Amino acid sequence: MKPIVSAVQAWSCFVLSAFAIVILGALGFLFKNNHPELVGGEDDPEDGPAVAATVFTAVFIYAGFLVFCGIQGLLHLRENRRGAIAL
Repeated sequence: MKPIVSAVQAWSCFVLSAFAIVILGALGFLFKNNHPELVGGEDDPEDGPAVAATVFTAVFIYAGFLVFCGIQGLLHLRENRRGAIAL
């Protein structure tokens, strides 16, 4: 199987997705527990668990990106080991 995206794009997407999962996971956890810094003000959302569900949906989407981009990066590594000529 041939990679769809370039190696730089694949590994950049992999790293950004990993950071997004960590950061959004922490925010989702805080919203789920109704942390006062996030839901305590007048302009802040009142239903923390509903916001957390949306944030965790984004985490699952980034997990899909992480898997896809990781596979693309591994395909590039496998292609380079075979001695393929990169243009």
